[in-house]
Amino acid sequence: MEKLRIVFMGTPDFAVGILDSILKNEYEVVGVITAADKPAGRGQKIKYSAVKEYALANNLNLLQPTNLKDEDFIAELHALNANLQVVVAFRMLPQVVWAMPKLGTFNLHASLLPDYRGAAPINWAIINGDEKTGVTTFFIDDKIDTGAMILSRELNIEAEENAGSLHDRLMHLGADTVIETLDLIENQKVNLTVQKESHDMKTANKLNKDNCKIDWNQSGKSISNLIRGLSPYPSAWFILHDNEKELNIKVYESKWIEDAHDFKTGSFLADKNTMKVAVEGGYIQLLSLQLPGKKKMSSRDILNGTTFSADAMAR
Repeated sequence: MEKLRIVFMGTPDFAVGILDSILKNEYEVVGVITAADKPAGRGQKIKYSAVKEYALANNLNLLQPTNLKDEDFIAELHALNANLQVVVAFRMLPQVVWAMPKLGTFNLHASLLPDYRGAAPINWAIINGDEKTGVTTFFIDDKIDTGAMILSRELNIEAEENAGSLHDRLMHLGADTVIETLDLIENQKVNLTVQKESHDMKTANKLNKDNCKIDWNQSGKSISNLIRGLSPYPSAWFILHDNEKELNIKVYESKWIEDAHDFKTGSFLADKNTMKVAVEGGYIQLLSLQLPGKKKMSSRDILNGTTFSADAMAR
């Protein structure tokens, strides 16, 4: 058995949960690599990554390279004398980095590979209406999320679950799976499984403004899945045409109601207590949303101080 000397690479909250588990299981972390600081928000104040905040709070050796091929960074990384690297929600690594440690570099990915390779696997599993998902550990190679798999663990997606709650459950499952993976590597008991390519693999493309916009011509179930899959971040959205105004509205929670009606698709219907959009075969009731320049609110609270015209349309 060879004692592990780990370099951990990650950036968001999801990665923090994994790093915390590694430390609590008393593995030696000789270095942490995370994204460089960036200005954020209206004030453009410098914002630390979640992993940096955790590393500083726990007195971990921290590196923040802007260029992963930079000779000085490569020298610093080599000097850590790690024999294993663990990557969680970071970025694509050059071969000079992932091939450096003796025992390799493995990644934790929040899907059941080979499905949902890419940037947003948690979101797309819900958006596509899947009933299960999971996590996979695999050794990194020269492509994105294609390396030989070490472990795969699955869980069920709850009927009304959103991306936020699934993120948290996958983080806990991922932490356990990483610890299992470390134990296998440490005890030289790894049995690898090569990923099988197929023409119908599901993808996890990067989320952008276009693929987060609600298309009211889709089925009610598909719209509901999109809203759940993008909540709380980055959120689904639509444009409400109300008299001469165009309001860009974010939606965080909704309810699909099957019901026959004669309204035109996209008709925005609001009374004192509810707001909903007519779609084929029923309505999408809007429960939690955000109007321009306002904070996230329940529809009931919004309707206490806002009125909408009878001919308002969602586009």
